[in-house]
Amino acid sequence: MGRSPRITAQGLAYHVLNRRVMRLPLFKKDDDYLAFERILDESLQRPDAPHLLAWCLMPSHWHLVLHARKRTNLSTWLQRVTVTHTHRWHAHTGTAGEGPLYQGRFKSFPVQDDVHFLMVCRYVEANARRANLVKRAEAWRWGSLWVRRNANSPLRPWLRPWPVGRPRNWLADVNRVMDEEAQERVRQSIIRGIPLGNDRWKARVATRLGLDITLRPRGRPRKETQNSS
Repeated sequence: MGRSPRITAQGLAYHVLNRRVMRLPLFKKDDDYLAFERILDESLQRPDAPHLLAWCLMPSHWHLVLHARKRTNLSTWLQRVTVTHTHRWHAHTGTAGEGPLYQGRFKSFPVQDDVHFLMVCRYVEANARRANLVKRAEAWRWGSLWVRRNANSPLRPWLRPWPVGRPRNWLADVNRVMDEEAQERVRQSIIRGIPLGNDRWKARVATRLGLDITLRPRGRPRKETQNSS
C-alpha cells in the first residue's frame, strides 16, 4: 500500500531535507552544486512553487526552508525537484539504471513563525560550519547566508523576506555554537516530522495536518501494576 500524501498548509513555513542513499556524496564539485541550483531555479518559476527562505547544500544532502503559497503542494513540487535532479545526475555520471539517488521521500516539518523559525534557519545556515567545511558559515558558497552577501547566484532573485525579522547580530548568531537543547529539538523534528513551535501551536498544527502521531511518546507504554490487597 502506498503512503498517504502529505498535507501542505498555505502560509506555513517548512524545513525540508533529503540526502543521497547510504549517505554517499551527492555533490562532488562546483558544477554539481550549480546543476542543483539550476533545477531549483527552474522549479521556483512554477506557479505552484513555494517561497524560498533559506537553504544549505551539503556534500551528501540538502536543506531548504520554504513558505507554502496558495497553490503549493510540497510533495508534488519536491518530487519534481528530486526526480529532475536524479535523471540529470544519472545522465551526467553515466549511471542510468543503477538504482535510486536519494534515500527515499524527503523529510519535512512545519515551523512556527517566531523564535522557532529563527532556530531552524540558524541550524540550516550554520550547517557547513558545524560540519567543519568552513571556518565561517558565510564562507560556504552553497547556502542562503552566502547568497545574501553576494550577488552571484541564480537563486538570489528567489530569496524571499522572512516572516519574522532577522536579528541584527544574525551573522554572529549563526557562527556561534548552537546550544545542544535547540539542536536536539530541530533534530527530533527532522527524524519524526514533529512540528516545531510552542506546545499549543504544535497541537493545533498536528491536528490540522494529520500529524498527531508525531507528538506521541515513543516506545511501549508502561504496564500498570496492581497493588495486592
